[in-house]
Amino acid sequence: MGAALVATSVGISASVLKRRNLLHHRASQIILAAAVIDDVLGLIVLAVVSSVARGRFNVAEIVLTAALAAAFVVVTAIWGTRVVSLIFPHFHSRLRADEAQFDVAMILLFSLAVLAFYAGVAAIVGAFLAGLALAGSADSRVRNLTRGVTELLVPFFLAGIGLNFDIGIFRSRSTVLLALVILLAAIATKVLGCGLATLPAGWHTALRVGVGMIPRGEVAMVAAQLGLSMLILNAAVYSVIVFVVVASALLTPPLLKIAFTGPMGRAP
Repeated sequence: MGAALVATSVGISASVLKRRNLLHHRASQIILAAAVIDDVLGLIVLAVVSSVARGRFNVAEIVLTAALAAAFVVVTAIWGTRVVSLIFPHFHSRLRADEAQFDVAMILLFSLAVLAFYAGVAAIVGAFLAGLALAGSADSRVRNLTRGVTELLVPFFLAGIGLNFDIGIFRSRSTVLLALVILLAAIATKVLGCGLATLPAGWHTALRVGVGMIPRGEVAMVAAQLGLSMLILNAAVYSVIVFVVVASALLTPPLLKIAFTGPMGRAP
C-alpha cells in the first residue's frame, strides 16, 4: 500500500496547470520537477518492495537491489540522453523504413524495459527512462506516433484495472472507513511533507506545491496490479488503492484552483 502511494502523477498536475496557464509560476515548476523525481523514487521503492514480497527478505539483497535500481536509473538518465542525442538523428537517413526514428524509439523502449526487469527493477522504470532519453531528440512526428500507440494501449491497461476492481467490497463499512482514512493520509502526507519542504519560499508556494503533489496515477496502478498478481494484495486492498488513486486525481484540479487563486483573487 505504501509503495503504491509513493509516486505523484506528474501528468495530472501538469495538465491542470497547463490548462490554467500556470506553468510559469515557481510553484508549478517545483511541482513538475519534484513529481518526476518522485516517480523515479517511487519505482525504486516498488523494485525493493517487490523483492521483499517474493520472499527474499535479506537485508544485503535488498540493499543490493536498491543500489542496482538507483544505478540503473542514474546511468540511463545521465548518459542515456547523451548517447541517444548523438546516434538517434542518423537512423532516419540510414535505415530503409518510412518511420525509422519511431521504430528505433519503440525498440529502445522495449529493450530498456527488458533490461530493467532483469536488473531487478520494474519494467516501467526502463520504459520511463527510454522516454527520458528520447525527450530531447525525438521530433514531433515520433511524438505523434507514440501518442497514437498510447491511445491504443491505455484502454487495455485501464480495462485490466477495472476488471480486477470489486465495487461490492465497499458495502462493508470497515472497507469504506479504510478507504477514507487512506485517502486522507494520501492527501495529508503530500500537503504536509512537500509543503513543509518548500515553506522557506512562502506559505502560498508551500500550499500550492503540497496540493500539486497529491494526485497518484499510473505508477500506483502498476504497483497495485503487481501486488495483486503476486498474491500480496487481496481484492479489498487492491480496490482501496484504485479508489484512492481515482479520488486523488479528481480532487486535485479543484484544490489546485483554490490554492492558486484563493480568497484574494488570481495569484501573482
